[in-house]
Amino acid sequence: MKKIGVLVSGGGTNLQALIDAQGTVIKNGEIVTVVSNKEGVYALERAKNAGIDAHVITRKECGSKEAFDIALRDYMQKMGVDVVVLAGFLAILGENFLAAYKDKIVNIHPSLIPSFCGDGFYGLHVHEAALEYGVKVTGATAHLVNEITDGGRILLQKAVEIQDGDTPEILQKRVMEQAEWIILPQAVELVCKGEV
Repeated sequence: MKKIGVLVSGGGTNLQALIDAQGTVIKNGEIVTVVSNKEGVYALERAKNAGIDAHVITRKECGSKEAFDIALRDYMQKMGVDVVVLAGFLAILGENFLAAYKDKIVNIHPSLIPSFCGDGFYGLHVHEAALEYGVKVTGATAHLVNEITDGGRILLQKAVEIQDGDTPEILQKRVMEQAEWIILPQAVELVCKGEV
């Protein structure tokens, strides 16, 4: 059984999808810790409610981006984490963390990479861009994390149709429900099984 550590920054809907998938979709891994870079986010409550270690490490308390990166890495290693999942984690990981978990970090991005990805494309910004551009299909991509924002190897993608009258908020919800919450646990299982 691989030990999974999840990094979060917000409400934790993708975290909940991972928790719900344990034992069914995710059979070769178990979430052992959830770490947030922000105090008081609901994702921490979701972890506690599921009996999972919930921890906060902020860049402010660490003093620098590099110190934050090292603190995150050291905590994950202390918890024996084998696979790291970014579930709405709004911070860029540095080289110390990336080197320690090479090809073992999974992220979910709310578009079909290479569309609407890279620096500045996160959260509602992605869906606003898709609607503004006028694409008819969007979706989500589960990918490995490397030093290039949204540039790691693609593991899984799932398409979602854009409908007339969509707002960024409506589209975001549909992409989460029809794509993100499905392929993120599947991608985590692929990494836990060593099939990546």
